[in-house]
Amino acid sequence: MDRSHKGDAPPAATLTGLDGKPATLPTGKPLLVNLWATWCAPCLAELPALDRAAGLRADRLTVVAVDQGDDAAKVQAFLKGKPLAHVRPLLDREMTASLKLAANLPTTILYDATGKEIWRVTGGRDWTSAESLKLLDEDR
Repeated sequence: MDRSHKGDAPPAATLTGLDGKPATLPTGKPLLVNLWATWCAPCLAELPALDRAAGLRADRLTVVAVDQGDDAAKVQAFLKGKPLAHVRPLLDREMTASLKLAANLPTTILYDATGKEIWRVTGGRDWTSAESLKLLDEDR
């Protein structure tokens, strides 16, 4: 658990949706950003739990999974076998977010409703555990 970046805004990055259209990080309520890639084993292991946790907190938290470096076709093919019901997938083809954050994958960052970082976690995690769900409630 890293709280040393508390208050930081998300790095500027050129994001796209799976449809190839430009996208931005959602605003208006707390945001959980998960940096991942299709080639990252810990990332893939935690995605189902991240999606379930997103469903449990859907009323008050937006969750996005920002793929680092893969093209849309590769992410679409991967997600076809493991669809995400509650997590919005986005693409960062240039890996700008992970490079600017000096982040290893997976890294997950919680931002408050004003867009300021609360904490970040590096490494795979069971997002449905009681401890993790408590962390997701820290923006209140």
